[in-house]
Amino acid sequence: MTATAELVDYAALPEAELVALAKAGRREAFAAIMRHGNQRLFRVARAVVRDESEAEDVLQEAYVRAFTRLADFRGEASIYTWLTRIVLNEAHGRLRKRRVTVDLSAVEAAQADTGRILMFPTAFGSGDPERDASRAEARRILERAIDALPESFRLVFIMREIEECSIDETARNLDVRPETVKTRLHRARRLLRKSLDDQLSNALAGAFPFLGARCDRITGAVLERLAL
Repeated sequence: MTATAELVDYAALPEAELVALAKAGRREAFAAIMRHGNQRLFRVARAVVRDESEAEDVLQEAYVRAFTRLADFRGEASIYTWLTRIVLNEAHGRLRKRRVTVDLSAVEAAQADTGRILMFPTAFGSGDPERDASRAEARRILERAIDALPESFRLVFIMREIEECSIDETARNLDVRPETVKTRLHRARRLLRKSLDDQLSNALAGAFPFLGARCDRITGAVLERLAL
Protein backbone atom coordinates (compact mmCIF):
# COMPACT_ATOMS: atom_id res chain seq x y z
CA MET A 1 0.00 0.00 0.00
CA THR A 2 1.28 3.48 -0.80
CA ALA A 3 1.87 6.18 1.79
CA THR A 4 -0.93 8.21 0.21
CA ALA A 5 -3.42 5.36 0.60
CA GLU A 6 -2.43 4.94 4.24
CA LEU A 7 -3.33 8.58 4.93
CA VAL A 8 -6.91 8.29 3.60
CA ASP A 9 -9.55 9.00 6.25
CA TYR A 10 -11.96 6.27 5.23
CA ALA A 11 -14.49 7.15 7.92
CA ALA A 12 -14.90 10.60 6.34
CA LEU A 13 -15.44 9.38 2.78
CA PRO A 14 -18.88 9.64 1.13
CA GLU A 15 -20.74 6.35 1.14
CA ALA A 16 -20.62 5.90 -2.64
CA GLU A 17 -16.85 6.34 -2.69
CA LEU A 18 -16.42 4.01 0.26
CA VAL A 19 -18.47 1.33 -1.48
CA ALA A 20 -16.48 1.74 -4.68
CA LEU A 21 -13.24 1.25 -2.79
CA ALA A 22 -14.65 -1.79 -1.00
CA LYS A 23 -15.68 -3.27 -4.35
CA ALA A 24 -12.13 -2.72 -5.52
CA GLY A 25 -10.94 -4.86 -2.64
CA ARG A 26 -9.72 -2.10 -0.32
CA ARG A 27 -9.68 -3.69 3.14
CA GLU A 28 -9.83 -0.35 4.97
CA ALA A 29 -13.00 0.67 3.12
CA PHE A 30 -14.62 -2.62 4.06
CA ALA A 31 -13.64 -2.04 7.71
CA ALA A 32 -15.01 1.54 7.66
CA ILE A 33 -18.37 0.31 6.36
CA MET A 34 -18.55 -2.26 9.15
CA ARG A 35 -17.56 0.18 11.88
CA HIS A 36 -20.22 2.62 10.79
CA GLY A 37 -22.95 -0.01 10.59
CA ASN A 38 -22.02 -2.37 13.41
CA GLN A 39 -24.16 -0.95 16.19
CA ARG A 40 -27.35 -0.56 14.18
CA LEU A 41 -27.00 -3.92 12.45
CA PHE A 42 -26.21 -5.69 15.72
CA ARG A 43 -29.33 -4.23 17.27
CA VAL A 44 -31.41 -5.34 14.29
CA ALA A 45 -30.04 -8.88 14.59
CA ARG A 46 -30.52 -8.83 18.36
CA ALA A 47 -34.12 -7.71 17.91
CA VAL A 48 -34.83 -10.88 15.94
CA VAL A 49 -32.81 -13.57 17.73
CA ARG A 50 -32.94 -12.00 21.23
CA ASP A 51 -29.53 -13.37 22.15
CA GLU A 52 -26.30 -11.37 22.15
CA SER A 53 -23.94 -14.17 21.15
CA GLU A 54 -26.17 -15.35 18.34
CA ALA A 55 -26.70 -11.77 17.17
CA GLU A 56 -22.92 -11.42 16.82
CA ASP A 57 -22.82 -14.63 14.80
CA VAL A 58 -25.66 -13.36 12.61
CA LEU A 59 -23.83 -10.09 12.01
CA GLN A 60 -20.56 -11.76 11.08
CA GLU A 61 -22.24 -14.22 8.73
CA ALA A 62 -24.28 -11.43 7.12
CA TYR A 63 -21.14 -9.38 6.49
CA VAL A 64 -19.42 -12.35 4.90
CA ARG A 65 -22.43 -13.01 2.67
CA ALA A 66 -22.73 -9.33 1.78
CA PHE A 67 -19.13 -8.69 0.91
CA THR A 68 -18.66 -11.88 -1.08
CA ARG A 69 -21.36 -10.57 -3.40
CA LEU A 70 -20.71 -6.86 -3.05
CA ALA A 71 -20.56 -6.63 -6.84
CA ASP A 72 -24.33 -7.27 -6.84
CA PHE A 73 -24.95 -4.06 -4.89
CA ARG A 74 -26.14 -1.50 -7.44
CA GLY A 75 -26.42 1.52 -5.18
CA GLU A 76 -30.16 1.99 -5.63
CA ALA A 77 -30.45 2.35 -1.84
CA SER A 78 -27.99 2.95 0.97
CA ILE A 79 -25.43 0.22 1.55
CA TYR A 80 -26.77 0.03 5.10
CA THR A 81 -30.32 -0.60 3.88
CA TRP A 82 -28.94 -3.43 1.76
CA LEU A 83 -26.95 -4.79 4.72
CA THR A 84 -29.96 -4.52 7.03
CA ARG A 85 -31.99 -6.77 4.76
CA ILE A 86 -29.17 -9.31 4.60
CA VAL A 87 -28.93 -9.26 8.40
CA LEU A 88 -32.68 -9.77 8.70
CA ASN A 89 -32.59 -12.68 6.26
CA GLU A 90 -29.74 -14.31 8.15
CA ALA A 91 -31.43 -13.77 11.53
CA HIS A 92 -34.74 -15.20 10.34
CA GLY A 93 -32.88 -18.14 8.84
CA ARG A 94 -31.34 -18.79 12.25
CA LEU A 95 -34.80 -18.73 13.84
CA ARG A 96 -36.14 -21.25 11.35
CA LYS A 97 -33.24 -23.61 12.05
CA ARG A 98 -33.66 -23.10 15.78
CA ARG A 99 -37.33 -24.12 15.65
CA VAL A 100 -36.40 -27.31 13.87
CA THR A 101 -33.41 -28.38 15.95
CA VAL A 102 -33.97 -27.04 19.47
CA ASP A 103 -35.91 -29.31 21.81
CA LEU A 104 -38.55 -28.22 24.29
CA SER A 105 -36.26 -28.24 27.31
CA ALA A 106 -33.83 -25.86 25.59
CA VAL A 107 -36.67 -23.52 24.72
CA GLU A 108 -37.84 -23.47 28.34
CA ALA A 109 -34.30 -22.78 29.53
CA ALA A 110 -33.95 -19.89 27.07
CA GLN A 111 -37.24 -18.40 28.22
CA ALA A 112 -36.10 -18.58 31.83
CA ASP A 113 -32.77 -16.92 31.07
CA THR A 114 -33.10 -13.22 31.82
CA GLY A 115 -29.38 -12.63 32.13
CA ARG A 116 -28.76 -12.02 28.46
CA ILE A 117 -29.51 -8.41 27.76
CA LEU A 118 -28.93 -5.87 25.05
CA MET A 119 -26.21 -3.60 26.38
CA PHE A 120 -26.95 -0.18 25.03
CA PRO A 121 -23.70 1.77 24.78
CA THR A 122 -23.22 4.18 27.65
CA ALA A 123 -20.57 6.60 28.77
CA PHE A 124 -18.09 5.56 31.40
CA GLY A 125 -19.56 4.85 34.82
CA SER A 126 -20.64 7.78 36.90
CA GLY A 127 -18.27 6.86 39.71
CA ASP A 128 -21.29 6.22 41.94
CA PRO A 129 -21.74 2.42 42.24
CA GLU A 130 -25.30 2.72 43.54
CA ARG A 131 -26.33 5.05 40.73
CA ASP A 132 -24.67 2.81 38.13
CA ALA A 133 -26.41 -0.23 39.59
CA SER A 134 -29.77 1.56 39.48
CA ARG A 135 -29.25 2.56 35.86
CA ALA A 136 -28.22 -1.00 34.96
CA GLU A 137 -31.34 -2.42 36.58
CA ALA A 138 -33.57 0.14 34.84
CA ARG A 139 -31.93 -0.81 31.55
CA ARG A 140 -32.55 -4.51 32.22
CA ILE A 141 -36.23 -3.84 32.90
CA LEU A 142 -36.53 -1.89 29.66
CA GLU A 143 -34.62 -4.50 27.66
CA ARG A 144 -36.82 -7.32 28.93
CA ALA A 145 -39.92 -5.31 28.05
CA ILE A 146 -38.58 -4.65 24.53
CA ASP A 147 -37.69 -8.34 24.13
CA ALA A 148 -41.29 -9.23 24.97
CA LEU A 149 -42.66 -7.18 22.07
CA PRO A 150 -43.74 -8.99 18.88
CA GLU A 151 -40.83 -9.00 16.46
CA SER A 152 -42.37 -6.60 13.94
CA PHE A 153 -43.00 -4.04 16.69
CA ARG A 154 -39.61 -4.69 18.29
CA LEU A 155 -37.72 -3.98 15.08
CA VAL A 156 -39.59 -0.73 14.44
CA PHE A 157 -39.12 0.41 18.04
CA ILE A 158 -35.37 -0.24 17.95
CA MET A 159 -34.93 1.48 14.59
CA ARG A 160 -37.01 4.54 15.54
CA GLU A 161 -36.46 5.03 19.27
CA ILE A 162 -33.00 3.58 19.86
CA GLU A 163 -31.27 4.13 16.53
CA GLU A 164 -33.30 7.33 15.93
CA CYS A 165 -33.92 6.53 12.27
CA SER A 166 -36.53 8.58 10.44
CA ILE A 167 -39.86 7.03 9.50
CA ASP A 168 -38.83 6.85 5.84
CA GLU A 169 -35.43 5.33 6.63
CA THR A 170 -37.03 2.73 8.89
CA ALA A 171 -39.55 1.89 6.19
CA ARG A 172 -36.80 1.42 3.61
CA ASN A 173 -34.69 -0.72 5.91
CA LEU A 174 -37.57 -2.99 6.88
CA ASP A 175 -39.20 -2.92 3.45
CA VAL A 176 -42.58 -1.71 4.72
CA ARG A 177 -44.72 1.36 4.13
CA PRO A 178 -44.16 4.50 6.27
CA GLU A 179 -47.74 4.18 7.52
CA THR A 180 -46.90 0.70 8.76
CA VAL A 181 -43.91 2.06 10.66
CA LYS A 182 -46.13 4.65 12.38
CA THR A 183 -48.75 2.07 13.33
CA ARG A 184 -46.25 -0.44 14.66
CA LEU A 185 -44.38 2.20 16.65
CA HIS A 186 -47.63 3.39 18.24
CA ARG A 187 -48.55 -0.16 19.22
CA ALA A 188 -45.04 -0.90 20.48
CA ARG A 189 -45.12 2.16 22.72
CA ARG A 190 -48.52 1.20 24.06
CA LEU A 191 -47.41 -2.36 24.83
CA LEU A 192 -44.22 -1.11 26.47
CA ARG A 193 -46.12 1.34 28.65
CA LYS A 194 -48.40 -1.43 29.87
CA SER A 195 -45.51 -3.82 30.48
CA LEU A 196 -43.46 -1.23 32.34
CA ASP A 197 -46.47 -0.06 34.33
CA ASP A 198 -47.11 -3.64 35.44
CA GLN A 199 -43.47 -4.24 36.37
CA LEU A 200 -43.11 -0.95 38.21
CA SER A 201 -46.37 -1.50 40.09
CA ASN A 202 -45.02 -4.81 41.37
CA ALA A 203 -41.69 -3.21 42.22
CA LEU A 204 -43.30 -0.36 44.13
CA ALA A 205 -44.99 -2.79 46.49
CA GLY A 206 -41.53 -3.73 47.75
CA ALA A 207 -39.97 -0.27 47.67
CA PHE A 208 -38.03 1.09 50.66
CA PRO A 209 -37.95 -2.22 52.57
CA PHE A 210 -37.34 -2.08 56.27
CA LEU A 211 -37.55 -5.67 57.39
CA GLY A 212 -35.27 -8.35 58.79
CA ALA A 213 -31.98 -7.14 60.25
CA ARG A 214 -32.76 -3.46 59.68
CA CYS A 215 -36.06 -3.80 61.54
CA ASP A 216 -34.42 -5.69 64.40
CA ARG A 217 -31.59 -3.17 64.63
CA ILE A 218 -33.76 -0.08 64.98
CA THR A 219 -36.16 -1.83 67.35
CA GLY A 220 -33.29 -2.95 69.56
CA ALA A 221 -31.67 0.50 69.50
CA VAL A 222 -34.90 2.22 70.60
CA LEU A 223 -35.54 -0.32 73.35
CA GLU A 224 -31.98 0.10 74.58
CA ARG A 225 -32.31 3.89 74.70
CA LEU A 226 -35.56 3.55 76.61
CA ALA A 227 -33.97 0.96 78.92
CA LEU A 228 -36.86 -1.44 78.26
